[in-house]
Amino acid sequence: MNQIVGSIWWLIVSLGILVTFHEFGHFWVARKLGVRVLRFSVGFGRPLWRRTAKSGTEYQVAMIPLGGYVKFLDEYEGDVPPEQVHEAFNRQSVWRRFAIVAAGPLFNLILCVFLLWSMHMLGKSDRLPYVGETTGIAAESGLHFGDRILSVDGKPVPTWSHVYSELVIAAIDHRNVELSVQRDGGAPREETLQLSKLPADFDQTNPIGATGLTPRWTYATVGGFADDSPAKEAGLRQGDQIIGVNGTAVSTWGEMSKAIAANPEGQALSLLVRRDGGSEQIYRLQPRLDNSTAKPRWIIGITQADATVRRMGPIDAMSQAFADTRDLTAKSLGMIGRLLTGAASVQNMSGPITIAKGANATASIGMDWYLYFLAVISLSLCIMNLLPIPILDGGHLLYYLIEIIKGSPVSERVLIAGQYVGLALLAGLMGLAFYVDLAR
Repeated sequence: MNQIVGSIWWLIVSLGILVTFHEFGHFWVARKLGVRVLRFSVGFGRPLWRRTAKSGTEYQVAMIPLGGYVKFLDEYEGDVPPEQVHEAFNRQSVWRRFAIVAAGPLFNLILCVFLLWSMHMLGKSDRLPYVGETTGIAAESGLHFGDRILSVDGKPVPTWSHVYSELVIAAIDHRNVELSVQRDGGAPREETLQLSKLPADFDQTNPIGATGLTPRWTYATVGGFADDSPAKEAGLRQGDQIIGVNGTAVSTWGEMSKAIAANPEGQALSLLVRRDGGSEQIYRLQPRLDNSTAKPRWIIGITQADATVRRMGPIDAMSQAFADTRDLTAKSLGMIGRLLTGAASVQNMSGPITIAKGANATASIGMDWYLYFLAVISLSLCIMNLLPIPILDGGHLLYYLIEIIKGSPVSERVLIAGQYVGLALLAGLMGLAFYVDLAR
């Protein structure tokens, strides 16, 4: 239940931030260009809070937090006093209307860059791209336990997030990629990850797992030692993989932690350890009591493997934020194209449920990951709103481009037909997204 409540809460917070910034883009540019704004609303439906400013603009927060809108003075939507006609949206030049409508998605793009810039300065926690056990295609391609992936098709990949980002599109395309890998600080070698061998119906939400490639950090791998570490005194080394505790098999860090916590107070532990992905040995040690937390616990004094934090100064962070935005945009557009052609599965779509779970999960990890999540969703809102679908910003911009080319606005008949088509398309997309969410 806590996860459900947390997901709903962080969905509301996330949409509130992103929608407010999007609508503020429309609002700010409209005001700068002399258009009267009647209402600025965060959310739809019944107002929960409302205030009217001296300018006459009504600000409100409404009951349904799944969007928002800015209402302009417009002769198509009601009577306009003669003295205010020059402030009506419909009386503005096509270039001014274009700028006002484009400002919403543009502000989402600006927000994406700002969030990524903030994240890089704060420092993003991640995992070094060391390979764990391999099976299937990954093993056939020559990847082994302990290999560090340096680059994918010549592009450096400092973390597992970068590896995933580079492999997801290549996997959908069934395109082989060249990996530069290194083992134990030795000379880099080139291996070809044969993604062309992936089955046609592989799980596109987990392309790395489909290849038989697993990150080393998912295992109970020793990354380092705390002060007065019983594990170090017993002879464990950095890189050792703990695969059993007191006769109970463990395969992940979480399973190992639970097994140690379940050990009777003061009892010695028997650890089954795999070294260098091969030989196995049993180590016996006495855990020590850690009183630094609210609830005292027995620990063996090891830290998790492959953790890293990438932190940058303001200038480098801004440069990286622009690079990340460019890369994310290219990959997002590529994914949309593959969805339209059927090359990519609808499994790659995300609806409100997946977004809510993602917001809650990243907020639980830390501010760095939540900022990254907001940046990705903000960019997605920018791209989706620019699609040439009537009733979306992109649809209005398409009408304005037609008006610029032909020298006159599109007819009212076309506008009405476009509204119906747009509503149908939007309802279909939302229905499909909900279906995919529920199917998961």
